[in-house]
Amino acid sequence: MTTEAPTSAPRLIGGPDAAPATVLLAHGAGAPMDSALMAAIASGLAQQGWRVVRFEFPYMARMRETGRRQGPDRMPVLQEAFRQQVRLERGESPERPLFIGGKSMGGRVASLLVDELAASDGVSGCLCLGYPFHPPGKPLQLRTEHLAALHTPTLILQGERDTFGRREEVETYSFSPQVQVRWIPSGDHSFKPTRSSGLSEAENWATAVAWSDQFVRGMLEG
Repeated sequence: MTTEAPTSAPRLIGGPDAAPATVLLAHGAGAPMDSALMAAIASGLAQQGWRVVRFEFPYMARMRETGRRQGPDRMPVLQEAFRQQVRLERGESPERPLFIGGKSMGGRVASLLVDELAASDGVSGCLCLGYPFHPPGKPLQLRTEHLAALHTPTLILQGERDTFGRREEVETYSFSPQVQVRWIPSGDHSFKPTRSSGLSEAENWATAVAWSDQFVRGMLEG
């Protein structure tokens, strides 16, 4: 099995060139970097003054080229693709603070790497948008071990009724003191609320942007 990943990958960049920090985001397993949620979060953070870079993992880039669906690459390939994007950002803006994260699987990959990349590349923190704590319907298959030991500040934004980790489940897990969990009201895995909540999807996305902006701003202000 190879862990190689292409040095060039599809990217979308928004926000001011002179932004005080960059937020580097990866997509989830089944939707690309320009999905509605990713676009809403990226544009919202860009409007708050952050430079936001979205990129695609190799398998998603192939899907974009061929039009044929396929499953995600293995974790070593996903991780190497993320490392290469961090190196690219560091090469272009070595002094600008860098935060990494992503939607679901993308956030999980970022969280698995953030301590390593904090040490090697000065990454300042991690942002997880709908963390996949376990596969839907399989609450015992947890993906949380590393979250109990993280040394780098990490924000997890989770829908209260996310089938990958509902609020009543997640509140029983053990996390490092560096991990914050904030709840998106009545949200599912993409933060979509129920009709009965009286909230809209756009409002929940705006809430996610506000929490994310507060996290990045707070890390910079110390």
